[in-house]
Amino acid sequence: MTQIDCQHIRNFCIVAHIDHGKSTLADRLLEFTGTVTRREMKEQLLDDMDIERERGITIKARAVAMHFTFEGETYELNLIDTPGHVDFQYEVSRALACCEGAMLLVDAFQGVEAQTVANGYAAMDNDLAILPVINKIDLKHQRVDEVAEEMEHSLGVDQDDVLRVSAKTGAGVQELAEAIVRRVPPPEGDPQAPLQAMVFDSHYDEFRGAITYVRMMNGTVRKGQKIRFLKAGMTREVIELGQFTPQRTARKQLQAGQVGYLICNIKSLDDVNIGDTIVDAADENAVALQGYEEPKRMVYCGLYPSDGQDFSELRDALDKLAINDPSFEFEPESSEALGFGFRCGFLGLLHMEIVQQRLEQESDVDLVQTAPNVTYEVTKKNGEIISVHRPQEVPDLGDIEEFRQPIVRVNLLQPVEFVGPVMKLCQERRGVQHGTEYISTTRVMLTYDLPLAEVIYDLHDKLKSATRGYGTMDYELLGYFPADLVRLDILVNGKRVDALSVICNRGDADRRGRAVVKKLRSEISRHMFEIAVQAAIGSRVIARETVKAMRKNVTAKCYGGDISRKRKLWAKQKEGKKRMKSIGSVDIPQKAFMAVLDTGANEK
Repeated sequence: MTQIDCQHIRNFCIVAHIDHGKSTLADRLLEFTGTVTRREMKEQLLDDMDIERERGITIKARAVAMHFTFEGETYELNLIDTPGHVDFQYEVSRALACCEGAMLLVDAFQGVEAQTVANGYAAMDNDLAILPVINKIDLKHQRVDEVAEEMEHSLGVDQDDVLRVSAKTGAGVQELAEAIVRRVPPPEGDPQAPLQAMVFDSHYDEFRGAITYVRMMNGTVRKGQKIRFLKAGMTREVIELGQFTPQRTARKQLQAGQVGYLICNIKSLDDVNIGDTIVDAADENAVALQGYEEPKRMVYCGLYPSDGQDFSELRDALDKLAINDPSFEFEPESSEALGFGFRCGFLGLLHMEIVQQRLEQESDVDLVQTAPNVTYEVTKKNGEIISVHRPQEVPDLGDIEEFRQPIVRVNLLQPVEFVGPVMKLCQERRGVQHGTEYISTTRVMLTYDLPLAEVIYDLHDKLKSATRGYGTMDYELLGYFPADLVRLDILVNGKRVDALSVICNRGDADRRGRAVVKKLRSEISRHMFEIAVQAAIGSRVIARETVKAMRKNVTAKCYGGDISRKRKLWAKQKEGKKRMKSIGSVDIPQKAFMAVLDTGANEK
């Protein structure tokens, strides 16, 4: 391929709320520009993971290069398709850093949603040219003019600049492609300058090793060239390079402004750092580009194989998954109740669900998952500050100077008639209201500061119920703030069951403790001895239930006669049960764990 003038390159991404039609619009652009023939076309072409197609959502950002002829000139359009769910905001931030323009997509019926606002502001913060687009204009119940008004009010875009398209029928796609050329500025890089390329993603191919996705900022990279990864500090030779069209297509060179991939015989994805800068190996004065923030893991939970024998299988499956998902981390841990397993960190609850589903589908591993919990900070009396990822790590009450929890700012968008139930929902979860903004006459955005633990458990589900499915939410972390928190322990037969411990607010502890022991009493099968199930904070027991012992009728063979004979048999039975209780172990079935975790999440 011959060298292309930077003025003829356009880099843009599509950002939107979940389900507003990003991937379908990407399909139409691929079809319209002739990048993919109608025969090769299938729905959501860029969502190539099974789980993405099954759930109908985008999880990984994907890049694709298209060519479009406009007014006699051929332009290269580099599109990065991004996820819409709040858990994958990290993927969106990486895409924004690689583009000069962002297509902000809004559903013609649903209108501006919480994530639309968040993504719109993120694109503006990155100084991108915003291309406002209303999708699904073919819908019977579309309200295009109202939605354009909402966009003007909430995002500050001019109604006259809003493009109207239908990703399903292809209406308006030509005007959209022309608008991309006209409104998105060309990249500023210089192909003759020293090489600088930004690593914005990577994935592992079992035949080719690590494939590094790059956005060329300055200079030109050619096949056979020696390059250096600045952060990793390693030098490699470029074996193959090219662009996604949308399959990998080899090229002789990539120059400033282009988006593509490099294959450098890297055996492990650990060596590829997202946000790293690639420079020429001979350039001693190379300057690193501004990278990305590391993804913050917000939710932690334990994953254990349901059969203790599968521990090594689970480790292999997690290793394989972590190769293609740098935002997920894990470390081994053991639990008295569940045996050996792993403590895993995720970006959010959907991310956790997807990792679990991928493990079960791709690696055929049966899992038991402990209650999800967030990271807390504890200042000890000696001044030491520790991060707590699981309840077992909480120091004794006497050693704690200050207990801090993560607080998030949540934007909740819903129709006006549901404001009351949504406010009640947030107040029950110790929310502090920060503002109310009317996006249109029928829709309002509430802003609350809430503890992250309350948000991740069930706020999204409860919001959907309270607003009949019309409410949406988006959140960002504000930081760690002091709170009155305690560790709630569950004791079975006097022994603490570490997998059932939770960190909760002192005011909720009694209610949650009672709910958990009640649930456990019905789930633990009766043994030959009486079992005490207790909830405790430190040494103070706050709730107790008893699983009654199974009793054999030891006096069945006594017909009448002296009562002392019966009493002797009962006393002997009582003694045996006492001995059994001191040496016997209680078998807690796995479904009891699942039931309790359920209670912990839903009894709010």
